[in-house]
Amino acid sequence: MGMKTLIFIALAGALFSCTQNGSDVKGGGTPSRNPAPPAAAQGEILYHQFCSGCHGEKGTGTDKGPPFLSSIYEPNHHGDESFVLAARNGSRAHHWSFGDMPPIPGVKEEDVRKITGYVRWLQKEAHIY
Repeated sequence: MGMKTLIFIALAGALFSCTQNGSDVKGGGTPSRNPAPPAAAQGEILYHQFCSGCHGEKGTGTDKGPPFLSSIYEPNHHGDESFVLAARNGSRAHHWSFGDMPPIPGVKEEDVRKITGYVRWLQKEAHIY
C-alpha cells in the first residue's frame, strides 16, 4: 500500500469517526500538577514552542484553539498520526468553532511525535483515557 493510500485511509477514518459538533467540545480533564516525566520533557518544551499559544498551557485550550484534555482527542478518536497530519497539512474545523487550523511551519514530524507523547501524558494524568 502506498503512502498516499495510507494517509487517505487515516484521514477517512478520522473524519468518519468524528460525529460531535463544535458545541459539544469541552475540556473534561484537570491539568496535571506533576512535572512531565523525562520521556515527555522534550515534548513539553516543543509543545510550548508550537502549540500552547492556541491549545493552552497543559492542553487546556484557549479562545484560539480547543483543549486536548477532551475525550475528542484521546487515542481511539484522534490517533497519534492525526496530530502529525494536522501539524503538516493543517486541519479543517470539524469539532470546534475556532476556524481551520493552519499548517505549523518549522515543526518537524519527529517533533510532533514528541509533542504527541507529552499530550498523551497530559491526557493520562487527567484521566481522559
